[in-house]
Amino acid sequence: MKSWLRWACAAATLTVASSAMAADHRDAPGTKADPTTDINDVYAFVDGGKLILAMTVFPVAEADAAFSDAVQYVFHIDTGAGFPVTTESTKVVCTFMADQTATCYLGMPGQPSTDYVTGDAKGEAGMTSESGMFQVFAGMRADPFFFNLEGFTDAVSPVVAAPPGLTFDEASCPDVSLQTSADLVAQLQGTALGTMPAQDFFLALNTLSIVASIDLSLFNPEHNTLSVWASTHRVQ
Repeated sequence: MKSWLRWACAAATLTVASSAMAADHRDAPGTKADPTTDINDVYAFVDGGKLILAMTVFPVAEADAAFSDAVQYVFHIDTGAGFPVTTESTKVVCTFMADQTATCYLGMPGQPSTDYVTGDAKGEAGMTSESGMFQVFAGMRADPFFFNLEGFTDAVSPVVAAPPGLTFDEASCPDVSLQTSADLVAQLQGTALGTMPAQDFFLALNTLSIVASIDLSLFNPEHNTLSVWASTHRVQ
């Protein structure tokens, strides 16, 4: 498809004029055993007056993949006046029923919800709160992460084999010729040992996505730094 307690987490930091991403695909044994809790990627960027957040879970999702009705999917937004200090925290918490009806709320821990949405989140328009300041989409989408697996493998093999024949400087960095460096970069950027264009390993793979749009006016106007991370929590 194309378009746009056990836990797992990923994180990214941005200013109100930037974007950030964190990635992790199928690494930890605990999350591999339960793909509904396995976070692939977290994306965060500012679009005009809105903070856009995206979390993908369930790597290599088949057509029948679904969000778990026993898991909380959480975005954590820590804000502050400047990097790296944050002084306020806000959460977006999404839960799902077995029929995939979603409920997502926005708010500070221990305080009443600032805004919320509930209903069918998988339509193209997603769900919009009564205030219009909070929107959520949740459903199957193509995996947006680009990874040139063949090129990465081509570059890793000689690097793993090289240390016995290398010399190292005082900072423990290997002495590598400019030609060797250029060859490795070419392999990372292409396939077939750098002789062909890079191929996206995730191009034909799907994942479950939760995408939220939050009006920046809901955050402290004096804070221009946002630290975003995501987690999944199995409900006890």
